[in-house]
Amino acid sequence: MRLNHPDGTVVHLAYCTNVHPAEDLAGILAQLDTFAAPVRATLDADVLGLGLWLAAPVAAALAADRALRVLLRRELDARGLEVVTFNGFPYQTFHAPVVKHAVYRPDWTDRRRLDYTLDLALILADLLPDDAARGSISTLPFGWRTPWGTAEADGAARLLDDLARGLARQHRAIRVAVEPEPGCVVETTPQAIAALSGVDPDRIGLCLDLAHLACAWEDPARAVASLAAAGVPVVKTQVSAALEVTDPRGAADILSGYAEPRFLHQTRTRAGAAYDDLPEALAADPDGPWRVHFHVPIHAAPEPPLSGTTPVLRAGLAALVGGPVALCDHLEVETYTWNVLPADRRPRDDAALVAGIAAEVAFAHRELLDLGLTPEGSAPASPDPGAEPAASDRTGTVAVTR
Repeated sequence: MRLNHPDGTVVHLAYCTNVHPAEDLAGILAQLDTFAAPVRATLDADVLGLGLWLAAPVAAALAADRALRVLLRRELDARGLEVVTFNGFPYQTFHAPVVKHAVYRPDWTDRRRLDYTLDLALILADLLPDDAARGSISTLPFGWRTPWGTAEADGAARLLDDLARGLARQHRAIRVAVEPEPGCVVETTPQAIAALSGVDPDRIGLCLDLAHLACAWEDPARAVASLAAAGVPVVKTQVSAALEVTDPRGAADILSGYAEPRFLHQTRTRAGAAYDDLPEALAADPDGPWRVHFHVPIHAAPEPPLSGTTPVLRAGLAALVGGPVALCDHLEVETYTWNVLPADRRPRDDAALVAGIAAEVAFAHRELLDLGLTPEGSAPASPDPGAEPAASDRTGTVAVTR
């Protein structure tokens, strides 16, 4: 979906397909019919943007065969779907029963990470709409923080130099966006500024995940201003919300439902205590408030007394695209945790997941309209135009009433 910023910038809004488990081309094409096309229809959008996730094996196959890239572009076009951004953070097996630290491997000391990212760049150059200004690929913040020393940092710097040279060879403008995340080599905005000080800003910049920013307890306006002052471009923004709780002891029973086995849920307290996963925080029992790296649906508040970091999301969007100049033009809704929500909050079937994703995209679209952006083409509609949102149902999707 596209919107126009008052400065003339076309701002692209997409949802990220890493919520879906497909890891081969047949599965990806099937997910377009099962999820993406129905989301577009639910929103009544002429064209829906996807933040496409391709596992490394299918990325290698597509990069090696232009005919397959032509096929994928044709299948996207036929369904009213477009791709200007890839999520290149997970390498593969993102929906294994246990992912945890594996999502950070291979890291940016490993040439496999470079090869994967350049494969994505080659593919994206052929998928980009003809009138798109550029493409973007988000990637991990170098790696997990341990073990990481001078040798690892030097190795990553060499690979990033190779990455910039490889991106320069593409026939379309493609930029890679390093995504700070709790527990990683780069977690905060100051760390990102330091880490990216020597890279080519025309090729490599930052992916600002607003849930991760919230978990770092950073002020969005201050973070965006510091990046701009340092000359670090915000190549991509993930429009996401983390889990927040003021009184974790009083909410321990509910919080435990979010301590699931697949993904890490790094937890940070306002006072500065840091835990690599939610069960560790529950066992340590520090004072609140806490913010937990669990991407919750952005349109529907978690069950009380939990809440989402929606105020940080709104402040981040305001800082990035609410001013006279658009500081980012690729926005991606990334709630990959729909299927690991507590059992009574999960989608019951594919149709419920479609409804939930559509509600998230519609929420993000309304937030952007409120900031003064205008739709390009047809604006999205809720399933019942003119309806008022009511309380979320048990899947986390929005129930509407007249």
